[in-house]
Amino acid sequence: MTARVYNFYPGPATLPLPVLKEVQQNLLNYNNRGMSILEMSHRSPDVEELIQASEDMLLEQLNLSKEEYRVLFLQGGASAQFAMIPLNFLPKNSTADYVITGSFAEKAYKEAAKIGNVHIAHSTKETGHNRIPKIEELQLSKNPAYVHITSNNTIFGTQWQEFPDFEDMPLIADMSSDILSRTFNANKFALIYAGAQKNLGPAGVTVVIIRTDLLDKVPSSLPNIVRYDVHAEKNSLYNTPPVFAIYMVHQVLKWVKNSGGLKSLEEKNKKKANIIYEALDSNSDFYRPHAQKSSRSMMNITFRLPSEVLEKKFLEEASQEDLIGLKGHRSVGGIRASIYNAMPMEGCCKLATFMKHFCRTHS
Repeated sequence: MTARVYNFYPGPATLPLPVLKEVQQNLLNYNNRGMSILEMSHRSPDVEELIQASEDMLLEQLNLSKEEYRVLFLQGGASAQFAMIPLNFLPKNSTADYVITGSFAEKAYKEAAKIGNVHIAHSTKETGHNRIPKIEELQLSKNPAYVHITSNNTIFGTQWQEFPDFEDMPLIADMSSDILSRTFNANKFALIYAGAQKNLGPAGVTVVIIRTDLLDKVPSSLPNIVRYDVHAEKNSLYNTPPVFAIYMVHQVLKWVKNSGGLKSLEEKNKKKANIIYEALDSNSDFYRPHAQKSSRSMMNITFRLPSEVLEKKFLEEASQEDLIGLKGHRSVGGIRASIYNAMPMEGCCKLATFMKHFCRTHS
């Protein structure tokens, strides 16, 4: 087997090595059924049990009640949710509020604007999305149908450090890039959604955690495929689900539990991020972090070098050290290190050491 590299891609991203090994071992014969999970009917008892067990484990990790929340395994990525949410929960004479802190937050807003009335409660676009707004800066509309935020911004490297609490107003969050990376009060949210390909599993499945009272608000006039209540009633089996991707999520959830849960992962993630941020801050004349310190992400660390020539050289030399996927998003350039749950501590240490050496050599 070729030695594994340190994969800093923002998604699809690195997966826990123990999970990959277990999946490899059991790929040909799932549950002693004589066939792979890739070949199984989604109507089989094994798949129904897999989906139920995955739902139970995710709710357990988030300390959510099975009576008050459901977990759905859908398709179409976060992009489909950008449209499904307003289709289901933005009535004709209501307004939905969006906090725009990055590219995907803006995409969610623009999709909703095609469906109904939307209001920008705050935007950090003028400052290059380099920070998360303070809660007191948010200017909500009168009685919004819901308030939408993006918990972590992969392109700009910013993350909500504290979530707002709007009491009776439903709070919805795109947590695609930091779900299960830290402890937080999930009961604040009416709906959480996340593409799996960063912290939960491979691309192909989107997890939706929805408070059950919202299911009664879904318009019956919608096509069934975009109705949350239909997917909940059918236990994510209304249409053929991405069974293998859900199986991978199940394995990752087991790994999260065996790793000590969210509290343990949060401690490790803070240490990993601090190692790289220390390398940035100790060489501040050379490395230029994008995010303000108060808004720094634990998942995506973004920065620039003095020139694009040096950035290209940085990427080339990093690749030679088996540090790959560090190129910043095409819209902003620079460098981005994505260090999701499965990135080992050794990868962050190696990157920080490389950064310090590169600075000494080229500054």
